[in-house]
Amino acid sequence: MKFRVIYQQASHNAQSPVRIIEQTTGREIGWINRYLDREYVRRLADTTLRIYAHNLLHFVRWWESIHHTGEVREADLTESTLRDYVGFQSSLQPRPSGSTINDRIAIADRALRNEFPDAPCQMARGFHQAFLRRGPMGLGRPRMALSRVRVKEAKRHIVPLSVDEVARFWSSFRTARDLAIVGLMLLQGLRSAEVLALNPEDVLLSEAQLRVCGKGSKLRFLPLAPETIQLLDHYLRLERPNPCSAALFVSLKGRARGARMTAAGLRSLFRHHRHTTGVPLANPHRFRHYATSRTMPPQNAPAAIYRPFGPGDVA
Repeated sequence: MKFRVIYQQASHNAQSPVRIIEQTTGREIGWINRYLDREYVRRLADTTLRIYAHNLLHFVRWWESIHHTGEVREADLTESTLRDYVGFQSSLQPRPSGSTINDRIAIADRALRNEFPDAPCQMARGFHQAFLRRGPMGLGRPRMALSRVRVKEAKRHIVPLSVDEVARFWSSFRTARDLAIVGLMLLQGLRSAEVLALNPEDVLLSEAQLRVCGKGSKLRFLPLAPETIQLLDHYLRLERPNPCSAALFVSLKGRARGARMTAAGLRSLFRHHRHTTGVPLANPHRFRHYATSRTMPPQNAPAAIYRPFGPGDVA
């Protein structure tokens, strides 16, 4: 029995477009899809629903290997169900990270509680963390509570790129579009998805502001640095095709010219420049950490990073 995640147009507004089905028969896995429907009604982003679906896909494959069915009955759930699931993941090679295991456990736990609210609580000695829970509106003394089943996570420290690495990577770009994209990540701290989702009307150059739709469709306005304004102005005046799609950053060549730049296209762009510059750690998220780790340009930064760009700099 094999399962897979599919994406289909929802038949009504209360149904998630992300579904899990049994591959050979096309039969939906009801308890999972009902949970995805609930999260969709809560207006979670499609990207988040896909992550939830893939985590639950991993769980249901493990469940089927033991119970020979993708359906879950309340009588089959015990206090050690998630503890057994942790043990299974810990035996895999390569071994999943602690954060991956915890994400899968949390989603599986929420989906099972959604379907079976009276199921036994998941207990596993040593797998819970104690924490203080405040009362409603912060009133009263905090009470001791236990977290869900969790494993220890290794602390991640993302080291920003050095000034020299940023300068070397920056100098490899030639088009005004690519310089503007990297500038938004480097100087404004934008995520790659936020950059790709921008439209021309989000760029308010006269007001030195940028309207960004971030995680959870949260809207925020960012002040634009003078260098970023120059980069965006050069791209809009000199290079952006006209006419083209409603996107700010579009493809410049080939049959897709004028269409919104895709995530795959951005990954390919960074992959090419990592190879040509010999900076293997240069990726959009690390640029974001470089931006957020500095409120002002470092004093010893090469002038090439922060100098204004003229028409001669555009290939």
